[in-house]
Amino acid sequence: MKLAPALPRGPVARVSLFYATMFTGIGVMMPFWPAWLETRGLGAVEIGLVMAASQWSKVLTNPVVSSRVDQTGARRGTMVGLALASLIGFALLTPLSGFWPIFLLAVPATACMAALLPLAESVAMGVAQGTGADYGRMRLWGSLTFIVAAVTAGALLEVVPVTVLVPVAILSALALTAVSAARLPPDERRSSVAGQSGPWPGHGLWSLLKEPRFALFLACVGLSQASHAPYYGFATLHWRAAGLSDPTIGLLWALGVIVEIALFAVGNRALARLGPMGLLLIAGAGGLLRWSVLAITTDPAALFAVQGLHALTYAAGHLGAMHFIARAVPPGYAVRAQGLYSALAMGALLGLAMIASGWLYEVIGGPVFLLGTVLCAGSLVAGLALARRWDGAVLWTR
Repeated sequence: MKLAPALPRGPVARVSLFYATMFTGIGVMMPFWPAWLETRGLGAVEIGLVMAASQWSKVLTNPVVSSRVDQTGARRGTMVGLALASLIGFALLTPLSGFWPIFLLAVPATACMAALLPLAESVAMGVAQGTGADYGRMRLWGSLTFIVAAVTAGALLEVVPVTVLVPVAILSALALTAVSAARLPPDERRSSVAGQSGPWPGHGLWSLLKEPRFALFLACVGLSQASHAPYYGFATLHWRAAGLSDPTIGLLWALGVIVEIALFAVGNRALARLGPMGLLLIAGAGGLLRWSVLAITTDPAALFAVQGLHALTYAAGHLGAMHFIARAVPPGYAVRAQGLYSALAMGALLGLAMIASGWLYEVIGGPVFLLGTVLCAGSLVAGLALARRWDGAVLWTR
């Protein structure tokens, strides 16, 4: 099976390039930023708080930004501005030490970075719907660069200090992200944009939040994605403490993304077979096994064996979420729905789980991954309730 399509062209290429540049920075930041924070004098609880606050910042930033973009259609300029603001924030953050100085700058810097993703997802889904392109095959270019960045960083950390490598990689990637954002397809300015967000059956974000099926969707995908909090925040530190080398850790992260790419590459076929709800449900089911194994062992053979479940816990859940929004959310609310997904499912719930993970990791260590098992059980409960109530149609029509 081919893991990647031929090099895309036109609007598809521009979206793919944006994902590639953005996820280069994330590929270094996600596995190794906690290690950088540790070198700046932060303990496990403080690292958890910084990362949780970075997630919680989405709750304020993403809905406001996405609502504004839904009303104006000005996505491209907004994305360039967010990338530059994040670049400046991380540049100012680099020389700092201690919890409060880092906390106060990390929150706005990561908030601007995080606000880019729901806007990019709306661009990608628009291109997919307009051209017939496969969303997963655009998104996988970000996963490919994530792998390269994680593996390369893991190898370079054998000879380059984490205090140098991590900030240089993040700043370089953000600069390239700003350039690629400027090359995205032109904004779709429609005279009907404001009208589509009018007073019926509510206005703006509240129209989505008061819909019970959308709330169940947020709970299902939110709990599933929040189950990754111990992994994102403390897997690298836990594996380092157990004696695993940085190259091995980089390969573990990369393997998870390789299987993610494989699922993205066949995204349309997976969607046709399972539908959005099937994808959301297998994400929760995969997490029950994955996080239970991580809680009881650091044996490299076992870790490499269950990393393949990342195709379910993350990729299937994300694909299910993207296509649920595309099918269920009425026109004129798509960007706001992406913003709420990012803010609440990928922000607030993940942030709470990150705070809990920091406290639990300091107290019990490796068994902290059982928190993910519990959250996935809750995801399955919400997903089954949603499957009974949603018939695959738009949640409301004018």
